[in-house]
Amino acid sequence: MMRRRHILYLALVWALCLCGAAAGAERLLLEKKSPYNTILVSENDEGLRILRFEPGGARQSVVKRGDPDHLELPYTRVIPVAFAFVDNPRNVLVVGLGGGTIPSFVRRHFPEARIDAVDIDPGVVQVARSHFGFREDANMRAYVEDGRRFIERTGRRYDVIFLDAFGADSVPYSLATREFLVSVRRALAPGGAVIGNIWGRDYNPLYDSMLRTYLAVYDEVSVVDVHGSGNRILVALPWKPALSSQELVRRARQLTRRLSLRSDLGDIVERGYQRARAMGGRILTDAGGP
Repeated sequence: MMRRRHILYLALVWALCLCGAAAGAERLLLEKKSPYNTILVSENDEGLRILRFEPGGARQSVVKRGDPDHLELPYTRVIPVAFAFVDNPRNVLVVGLGGGTIPSFVRRHFPEARIDAVDIDPGVVQVARSHFGFREDANMRAYVEDGRRFIERTGRRYDVIFLDAFGADSVPYSLATREFLVSVRRALAPGGAVIGNIWGRDYNPLYDSMLRTYLAVYDEVSVVDVHGSGNRILVALPWKPALSSQELVRRARQLTRRLSLRSDLGDIVERGYQRARAMGGRILTDAGGP
């Protein structure tokens, strides 16, 4: 089963690479070794900057420089669902900077919010600044630090926490355990929301265990299936929202108009949203190992 899933994952990566190639030939702008990855930056004929962590690897981030509203990867178009639960965030944390797509989008639409972006790889932070147009200011800062350590020591309470930290092919195990998710919950403000980006069941052998672990820590967990990709977006809340699926779709459509989103978030939610339920797996712990 593990071999089959690995083959499916490689097939997905290859399909995504073919889709990227179809969108326009890519020119390699940078290849460099960092402490954690081989960082590759390319640009296609449409002016999209692409970040990968290995030759031929999945697109970790795609940015159209100067256009923070451009959300190229399918999963990033789901990310604004956070603001259907938290409509006016004051403090936002992004774990996993990549090319800066998520923090730059949040900065564009919530200019008064304080945004902290954390990435363990100094090379990624440097490249986000030099090649992807990521700009820090008084309200937005990037930190080179292990995301778990940052969350465990922070005294700040965040209204929204985005967990978008991938290695070359998976979420680090240390960012999936119950102990970590408890720390994330402690870092949330009352009424806050956690948005986690993970691969779905067909590509991630720990998917059911990750889901079960979220359900063990949070009062409410939902999943949005990302159409056209293998990603799933988890929405975890330390509170019980009085929201029906229909009300969430209505809020998502309002967000589409309010933020002038280029994809209808209401359609995305209506098609892919469901309450999470465990279908096997185990609760992941620091002691348990991957």
